[in-house]
Amino acid sequence: MTDRVYPSAKPTTTTTNGTATGATNPPPKSHLYNPNRLPYRPQPTPRRRRSRRRCLCLCCFWSILILAGLLLLAAIAGCVVYVLYNPRRPTFSVTTLKIYQFNLSTTADDTTHLSSTLNLTISAKNPNKKLTYFYDPISITALSNNLEIANGSFPLFTSDPKNITLIRSSLSTSSQVVDADSVKSLRSDLKKKIGLPIKVVMDTKVVMKMENLKSKKVRIRVTCDGIHGVVPKGKSPSIASISDAKCKVDLRIKIWKWTF
Repeated sequence: MTDRVYPSAKPTTTTTNGTATGATNPPPKSHLYNPNRLPYRPQPTPRRRRSRRRCLCLCCFWSILILAGLLLLAAIAGCVVYVLYNPRRPTFSVTTLKIYQFNLSTTADDTTHLSSTLNLTISAKNPNKKLTYFYDPISITALSNNLEIANGSFPLFTSDPKNITLIRSSLSTSSQVVDADSVKSLRSDLKKKIGLPIKVVMDTKVVMKMENLKSKKVRIRVTCDGIHGVVPKGKSPSIASISDAKCKVDLRIKIWKWTF
């Protein structure tokens, strides 16, 4: 039988530089415990921020979805109106333009004044079958090389479906001061055989009505270009050339201080 070896209960010693040292035991647990220290409790994760983010995301999602639905409905309604009524813009054309007076006079202080009188007739046609136009008073301006040579107006009127309205207006200006560059340009054009170029600009507002549907007032500008006229001789007016005259209609959209 072999002899069993039992560990000694005495602490082991190590010799360092001839002196024996005993192995140190760890301090008892009672020395590590602090009765004044609060126990650790894990903090719960914040859920309010997550819920707020979810609410914000849901609000954005539904707002975009509702906006897209409204745009889709508006597009469908516009297509239905276009198919049923086939709306078209009104058309304008210059019928006659007579120049009764066009006089440039220079005073002693070398200031040039312009006096003019023109009679204008323009036809406004409504090509639609079920659409009525209601026009506000029209302001009319005659220009030559961006210089205003006469102005006038025309009262409000209604353009019924498939109807033609004649716009007759007398345009004039009296003793209008003209700068030197404009005077030089006008006299140069008056020497030409075809005379000076004239452009007619009309600004107004219009309301469109389709049976029981009625739109808001919309700004429009009618520009008629390609007109040429000469100075009248004697008391008879000169008739301007309108063979190349063309008129276009543009919507005038105003956003704050800008007009497009």
